[in-house]
Amino acid sequence: MDLQISDHVVLVVGGTGLIGSAVADAARAEGATVVTAARGEGADVRLDGADDASVDAAVARVLEQHGRIDALVIAAAPPAQSLDPAKQGDPAQVAAAVDGKAMTFLRIANAVIPTMRAAGYGRIVGLSGQNALITGNITGAVRNAALIIAAQSLADELAGTGVAVNVVNPGPVTESPKADVAAGKPGDSSPEQVAFAVLPLLSPRSAISSESIAVGHRVRGAVAL
Repeated sequence: MDLQISDHVVLVVGGTGLIGSAVADAARAEGATVVTAARGEGADVRLDGADDASVDAAVARVLEQHGRIDALVIAAAPPAQSLDPAKQGDPAQVAAAVDGKAMTFLRIANAVIPTMRAAGYGRIVGLSGQNALITGNITGAVRNAALIIAAQSLADELAGTGVAVNVVNPGPVTESPKADVAAGKPGDSSPEQVAFAVLPLLSPRSAISSESIAVGHRVRGAVAL
């Protein structure tokens, strides 16, 4: 299927990470012009999602160089392994984690939305995670759930503008995903499988908005309403 993004400019924030780089590669394979952004080295543009000035400068640079941003993928967040399990209920860690994931999503999305509104078209996809569906790790659950709720609220605000907002929720992401899915746990997926879920949401052929889509078997044995 032709996703019709060969003439699109796609900004992938966190584009040097495990998932972000897979998304960037997949979008390039579809013929899109891909701009990667990250805090560290190796990306096309430096962008610190915790810093409004850095976000605004990065977005302005992309617009200056390419004149448009048709799609935005936000895969930037501290990895789950960086969260201290001994402090999973510590308010300070929870607040920092929410800022590092959900507020980063909002800062970057809000910086790009005006140009998408003006164009009457845009696609925004945030990467959250199935930890939002699991109790037992307050930090992991709250930071992911906050991103999902923020994205769905943005999607509602943008309804009718031509700008769609969605979230993709991987379970554990690994280069060698296991087929087994334990009770009460999500299923594994590879970076390429996550990218395969993201790419159709960037297409002008897609009418999906305000959705939260699991990758890897959704948490087995749990109902999320």
